[in-house]
Amino acid sequence: MLSRVANNLIWLERYMERGHGILSLLKVNFYANQDSPELFPWTPIIKNYTDLNNTFYTENTVECLDFMVFNTENPNSILNIVTRARENARGVQEHISRELWICLNNYYLFLTKKNLRKKLNTEDPIEFIDNLRNFHLMFYGTMDITQERGAPYYFLNLGKYLERMILVSDFTAIKLTEISKTTDKLEQSFYWKNLLLSMGGYQLYLKKYKSAFKEDHIISMVFQEKLFPRSLYYCVNKLNLSVGKLIEGGQLDKNYIEFSLGKLESTIKYTTIESINNQGLDNFITQIKKDIRDISININTIYFSEIN
Repeated sequence: MLSRVANNLIWLERYMERGHGILSLLKVNFYANQDSPELFPWTPIIKNYTDLNNTFYTENTVECLDFMVFNTENPNSILNIVTRARENARGVQEHISRELWICLNNYYLFLTKKNLRKKLNTEDPIEFIDNLRNFHLMFYGTMDITQERGAPYYFLNLGKYLERMILVSDFTAIKLTEISKTTDKLEQSFYWKNLLLSMGGYQLYLKKYKSAFKEDHIISMVFQEKLFPRSLYYCVNKLNLSVGKLIEGGQLDKNYIEFSLGKLESTIKYTTIESINNQGLDNFITQIKKDIRDISININTIYFSEIN
């Protein structure tokens, strides 16, 4: 497989995973902002997912949603993300299922409908966001049941789980910044609950812990829970599986990426809550993000066997 094809497959899935994560964050923040706008403003999200030089600033909910979904000057707007995902998919149509291409193309056509942007001002924003999230869920399901389990499938998974780890660490870092501004335990519990909802882990947390939102339990679940599809532990295991399959199939050479993944897996798996508390949660997450960046660089610069 050509390196260009592998790169397109990775970025196709990275864009789709990023879009789903941002939409989930927008939905949860919308609900929270309606109840407590002083605790859950839009500025941190806008700041984290737009160009640092961008001067856009408002706390108007509809304007913020419009900026995050449709604004073409925002590199992480859903429209831009889906457009880039479609461009990557178009270049590798022979390597993905026809159903997957149709699913993504339909999403793009939906987003570019002439009057869709106006509906954001007239419809329930949650219903609007859910309609977009459904396209991502359909994409995941279509990929799972139609994509053959060959090299393209594992390259797609590299992109998915790498981007998911980045989102998890970013979401956690955002909440930590907000938590650091208050010593009120009740307010802090609101932020932790918001984090779980953004990651789709709220119900699992209640089933497992049946308690208030405690920092130790949250961190254990977000970083180390084996059964949670968006925990870092789960994601790094999936990355290891995909890399192993690609090496086994001759699509990747053994290199530093295995060491990087093993290092991150050990850090996540064997670091205790006590150790995290001793070094500081913010320092722990900073190190985790650095390790994830190293893996991302290795994946982007990795040697792909150019098989015609």
